[in-house]
Amino acid sequence: MATNARYDYQSTDEPAPTSPYGSGDPYYNKASGYIASGATPAKSSKRNWLKFGIPIAVLVIVGAVVGGVLGSRKSKTNSSNGGNNSNNNNGNGNNNGGPNNGLARLPTSTDPFYGMPIYPSSTNTALYGQPTFSTNAKSSWPSDTFSPSNPSTTSVRPDRPRLIAPAYKWNALPNLIATEPYFYAWNNSIFQNASDYYSLPPVKYFMDGSSGILDNAREIKMRIKAFSYAYRMTNNTKWADRAWDEIQAWKFASDSFGPAVDKWNTAHFLDAAEFAAAYAIGYDWLYDVLTDDQKSQMRNNMILYALGPGMGVFNGTNAVNGWWASNITGNWNCVCNGGLTLGALSILGDDTTGTAQYLLGQTVPNALQNCVFGVTSDGTWTETANYWYFGTTGHAEMASALLTATGSDYGLLDTNTKFYQTGYYHMYAHGPTSLFDYGDCGPNKFSTTANSITFYGTQFQIPEYVLYQRDQRDSAEPWSMFWYDPTVSGAWWGNLPLDRFFTDPTDQWASMRSSWTDNNALYIAMKAGTLVGHQTHNDLDNGDFVLDALDTRWAGELGSGDYNSYEYFTSDAQNAVRWLYYRKRTEGQNTIVVGEANQLVTSSPTITNGTSGTNQSPGTTVFSPPSGSNAYFIADLTNAYGNVTSFSRGIRMLNKRTQVLLQDEITATAAIQWRMHTNATIDAEGTVANLAIGSKQLQVEILNPPSGATFGTAQPVRYADDPALPSNATDSPNPGVSVLTINLPAGQYTLQVLFTPQWPGTSSSSYVKPSAVPLASWTVTSHP
Repeated sequence: MATNARYDYQSTDEPAPTSPYGSGDPYYNKASGYIASGATPAKSSKRNWLKFGIPIAVLVIVGAVVGGVLGSRKSKTNSSNGGNNSNNNNGNGNNNGGPNNGLARLPTSTDPFYGMPIYPSSTNTALYGQPTFSTNAKSSWPSDTFSPSNPSTTSVRPDRPRLIAPAYKWNALPNLIATEPYFYAWNNSIFQNASDYYSLPPVKYFMDGSSGILDNAREIKMRIKAFSYAYRMTNNTKWADRAWDEIQAWKFASDSFGPAVDKWNTAHFLDAAEFAAAYAIGYDWLYDVLTDDQKSQMRNNMILYALGPGMGVFNGTNAVNGWWASNITGNWNCVCNGGLTLGALSILGDDTTGTAQYLLGQTVPNALQNCVFGVTSDGTWTETANYWYFGTTGHAEMASALLTATGSDYGLLDTNTKFYQTGYYHMYAHGPTSLFDYGDCGPNKFSTTANSITFYGTQFQIPEYVLYQRDQRDSAEPWSMFWYDPTVSGAWWGNLPLDRFFTDPTDQWASMRSSWTDNNALYIAMKAGTLVGHQTHNDLDNGDFVLDALDTRWAGELGSGDYNSYEYFTSDAQNAVRWLYYRKRTEGQNTIVVGEANQLVTSSPTITNGTSGTNQSPGTTVFSPPSGSNAYFIADLTNAYGNVTSFSRGIRMLNKRTQVLLQDEITATAAIQWRMHTNATIDAEGTVANLAIGSKQLQVEILNPPSGATFGTAQPVRYADDPALPSNATDSPNPGVSVLTINLPAGQYTLQVLFTPQWPGTSSSSYVKPSAVPLASWTVTSHP
């Protein structure tokens, strides 16, 4: 098997995705599939897997994919600018190297493989202080004079723009760009991207299975945001004209696009909602330059193809396409209500049909009942870590647009009293390489980023959210320009705990690491939680884990299967076809399989955990956990299996967070198989397996091995005796992936597996081999 310097989970025959962002490329994440639908880019060089495939739109498959989101992000950025575009074009022809020469931007570069920011190994108490919003900051937004005493969803501010970016913010931007390094860099990237899109033809219709045109809609939205931003910053009508070219191509004066009646594909209502949001931004931000005829065309098409059908969702005449409005707490509710709300707000006052006014009386209450509860009591998004992007983007856009247009969010931010914690969920779900991307990964992102936590950080006054996200690669787009609070300062990692445990019964997962600022840090995450209640995006994966070390992901996720495959989303019942697909089956996870059978969907694990409470101090990026720094997570998974008497799995940090112990205590009535998916080459002999990815190495050892316990390998395919797939079902291949295994007959066992990254300059005598301690006796101090 070919090796690679880092984890890619990438099909060897998959086309190399091209960034729709051009050379600016601010949020091209190959791992998360920011790829233009229907593109036929050049072939990639051969790679192994760890990005197990490109996430695909709901019911969409784009080419050959290999799983979820664990892998690489190719950098196209200058190493001195923290990962954003290095071009100094600020829209006015200036080329002055940027304010402060970029010295106040904390990262020194972007990891060329995973796209994560790289921080200097230094102490700088001036920049790395405690995170805060400062009342003495040199720059800040002026106060908004629009502050109604009795806000109403149908009473909007008198001036344009009204959505997310009011005129007072546009007026303040030139000074902020001239004085604030992050504004400066983001502005450069937005203009570079707008320039790149400018030379491309308008997005073409591309129907991807029954889910239709979601990627088209989000790419259109991405482009319209960039063109409209460039126009407002320069008053150069070439940008407005180019935005109109994009709108014109999709205003459907001819029959060249889509079905005659439902051109925005309300049968997959996400598509129509995202088109409504895209049109809303163009309508509002370009309002002063659009002709009356252009605005009329945009209103008519918005009402015909999105807002009208949306009204039907709520009045019952289009109920078949409005299932998302009934007790759905996932991303669909947020995106659909958000798009309809932006569309309605944009045309309110110009719409003579009453559609906009009616919708604003429906979308907000519906989102308050459903969307806001996509976040559980511990901050976790109910679907997956990738669907968090879509749900929170829809929510944040909706709340922000209502705030700027009408003066209130109407409870979108605080009806769920735990919603504010969801930024921590996103931060802790990220390891040094990539996400703990369990379950399905979702459609190609395009205009969807993690900038929602910039908005939440400002609204909830949590500075670490804003500071964290501003360094990320997907920050450079127009929302950052209006959601970022320039009074923020300090280090987002300042006194941030290394460990966090998410304990809502729906979720139950743990995140533990050795550092926030070292790309080589050790990171483990493991999950339990219920196996239903995740909008059919979950896997049968109790006990599943990922492991990062040495800037490499060693144990990773396979991610989404083929969304178009037969009955992939139909059901999550025990006998559902979904559980026949390898990537969704228990054998496709990094956990224990008993009797080659799936886990039970009725599983309800119980968990315990402990931590030394180690925080990473501000003032420096150089951090070494002290002696005694430890953390562990244990899940009783007995009722996840129909053929075990008892089963608990525990995982913990060891030896000042340089090693990991995974311990299983199981009594089973059928054969047991321990499984871990890896991109590494495996040299297994007896109770020791040496894994290698390029020059990086990880030793895996069975401690105190039960009789007959040795390492083996397997291919990432369904067991030969698995129930047959339906003839019209497609099981996604997993090239470049190997499975490290341990096989044992039925019986009672304690299985201890020790993971030891081969840290450069570390002698073998520095590593530990802990003595056996039953899980019931695990404490923070029970191990070295």
